[in-house]
Amino acid sequence: MAKCPECGAVIDIEEDEVEQGEIISCPDCAVELEIVNTHPLELDVLEDEEEDEEEEDDEVEKEDDEAEDEEESDDEGDGFH
Repeated sequence: MAKCPECGAVIDIEEDEVEQGEIISCPDCAVELEIVNTHPLELDVLEDEEEDEEEEDDEVEKEDDEAEDEEESDDEGDGFH
């Protein structure tokens, strides 16, 4: 038996039924969990790599937009139109 670190639900699995590194899903909240230790049984929320990459891409786009805005405001203030 183990508890979901995300929602606290009791997950009915036995230490000898799983292997370290195995991915399971919480039956209550459906989050993916990685078995990080089998004795004692320890679970960790599996980070979604695609979601992390999307967040990084959004941050880069935001930084690019801010840099373009700064360039435009610099152009407006130089008196050369």
